[in-house]
Amino acid sequence: MSDSIAIRPLSTAEDMRAVEGLQRLVWPGDETEVVPAHMLLAVAHGGGVVLGAFDGDRLIGLAFGFLGTDSDSPDRVAMARLKHCSHMLAVHPDYRDRSVGYHLKVAQRAAVVLQGIRLITWTYDPLQSRNAHLNIRRLGAVSRTYLREVYGEMRDGLNVGLPSDRFQVDWWITSHRVSSRLESQRPPLDLAHFLDAGAQKLNPASLGAEDLPRPNDHPETPAGPLALVEIPPDFARLKTHDLGLALAWRDHTRQVFEQAFASGYLVTDFVHLRGERVPRSYYLLSYGESTLG
Repeated sequence: MSDSIAIRPLSTAEDMRAVEGLQRLVWPGDETEVVPAHMLLAVAHGGGVVLGAFDGDRLIGLAFGFLGTDSDSPDRVAMARLKHCSHMLAVHPDYRDRSVGYHLKVAQRAAVVLQGIRLITWTYDPLQSRNAHLNIRRLGAVSRTYLREVYGEMRDGLNVGLPSDRFQVDWWITSHRVSSRLESQRPPLDLAHFLDAGAQKLNPASLGAEDLPRPNDHPETPAGPLALVEIPPDFARLKTHDLGLALAWRDHTRQVFEQAFASGYLVTDFVHLRGERVPRSYYLLSYGESTLG
């Protein structure tokens, strides 16, 4: 990220009007999907975190979340059950692939640690390779929860026409897993490392017209400690060219992930192969690995 870009908390009405405008750029097409300024102000002043990334005076990124409770762990004491629900991460289209989103998440983590909270959760579309790379690969979040139609029918330009299935990710922000990823304590592993370790390819895709990947009609059931699930490397492009194929991928990966999670696997890494003639993307699933790292 450029030295000219700064991140700071947002707390004024003027700030939040700029946030409304950025939302319209990132998720165009339906005004009802925009979180309004008065709600953002209430969250910022009531224990939530609203952060903005600025290039000079221009808002070019935002992270927005609020306090919640970890219903998956009802036996934990009350304070330990608190979590931060990260609802929105957005980067201006002109500033993509410049690590703005990554630095917003790091700043969000620092703010939440100061509140004494160790867990941040959020949802994202598991077929979005760019988001998987950030959330799983770079930040060290994990997922063991697949949610069907979590937002119902969505009408913005990015999501219209598809079931709003999502991963819920758990980001244990004080864990060794997360600190080692953020501090680059070990080099990222590539696909060859996982295959050498015996990772099972569950659903190798085939290539159809215009090199668009097609889902495997007969995915395998995971049987060992490591498994690989392939997804389209550029789901937005695929959806633009063939909505029916995008829907087929949604149904296919829903089946694969729900079965794997029910069997005790969780998503622990992500690999995107850029150097191939046709890029490929894979999630790594691990059996029974601790989420706390």
